[in-house]
Amino acid sequence: MNLYKGILVFVVLFLASCKSEFEALRTSNQPEKVYKAANKYYDNKEYDRAVALYDVVIQFYRGRKEAEDLFYRYAYAHYHLGDFILASTYFKNFATTFGNSQNKQEAEYMSAYSNYRLSPNFKLDQSYTEKAIEGFEQFINAYPETERAQEANKLIDDMRRKLEQKSFEQGNLYYKIGQYQAAVTAFQNTLKDFPESKKAEEIRWLIIRSSYVLAENSVIEKREDRYNQCLEFAKTFQRKYPKSRWAGDVKKIIQDSTSEINKIKKA
Repeated sequence: MNLYKGILVFVVLFLASCKSEFEALRTSNQPEKVYKAANKYYDNKEYDRAVALYDVVIQFYRGRKEAEDLFYRYAYAHYHLGDFILASTYFKNFATTFGNSQNKQEAEYMSAYSNYRLSPNFKLDQSYTEKAIEGFEQFINAYPETERAQEANKLIDDMRRKLEQKSFEQGNLYYKIGQYQAAVTAFQNTLKDFPESKKAEEIRWLIIRSSYVLAENSVIEKREDRYNQCLEFAKTFQRKYPKSRWAGDVKKIIQDSTSEINKIKKA
């Protein structure tokens, strides 16, 4: 038991000593020494301590020959710590500040990739997804023949599928809660934004169904126009998907809508 207590005391004192040494270094007002230590921490993957020391000396080295490597490591240290917001900003700043650096291309890619790491589940706000797509598109335009451009294209496709899913689910939610006008608009926006969607047939069917129910429940003054709009959607669907699994349902809606329009005209 005494041996255990002795070891515990030694460990506590050792850690306290390490902490005090680090704090003494951080507040030493010796930028060259601090910078050297920061790089050592970085190389040892102790990124939290590296960032703490880089913060101390970064202004001192601004404009000096060491600045390029310092700022590059600074951005990557934030990335490794999972602080992707700052990482994206610092990578972008690096690429702008050091336009002739051999690491410029890498920094531009990592700026976009950091935003990609922030891209959340499709149910949540997609601001960072959109920022990542924009960043990758700029990267591809600047470096179209690179291997990283191919990677960027794949990541863009991945994020666009997420945006498409969010867009579709928004329309589907309106449909399920009976907000049919909003559902029609949302589904049309999905088709506009994602014309190659694999859900295009289903989306067009849901537009038809939403517009038909909307017409059924409209005031008399709007009913004829809305049935006519439903007919336009339905006939377009028939041309595009003559063998659709919803073909019978669409045909029935065309018949019913035509019948309702005739009744309105005779009234």
